[in-house]
Amino acid sequence: MSTPERSDVYPGPRILIVEDEVIIAMDIRHTLKSMGFSETTVVTTGEESIAAADRQNPNLVLMDVSLRGEMDGVSAAEHIHSRLGIPIIFLTAFGDQKTLCRIKRLQKFGYLNKPYTDQDLQVMIRETLRKFSPGLSRN
Repeated sequence: MSTPERSDVYPGPRILIVEDEVIIAMDIRHTLKSMGFSETTVVTTGEESIAAADRQNPNLVLMDVSLRGEMDGVSAAEHIHSRLGIPIIFLTAFGDQKTLCRIKRLQKFGYLNKPYTDQDLQVMIRETLRKFSPGLSRN
């Protein structure tokens, strides 16, 4: 007996991945797809993340803290959240006190230290969606 595709039952969450290391971004995208999250977009800079969020209005943003370019991930997240109210999960290899203070100042945002497990990522995504987009947390 076959089961219906998720998109036939209810729409899945749209997730924006902001990661400047292309290999890591593609790995995250692949991991999310294997978890059943198929609507993902990848961008590599803070500026691109703001434009993509404006265009696509995702349900969640996975944001690398350290990005190439003029704008880091924390600044981009502040901008996206203040304009659109989209929840952000930071993915960071930088667990230094200054970075953590900047993230904590944003209060509602979560973070995962790199390297993290697929299970850690999945739990964080599901909990964030449950809290901010309850209709999409069935995934």
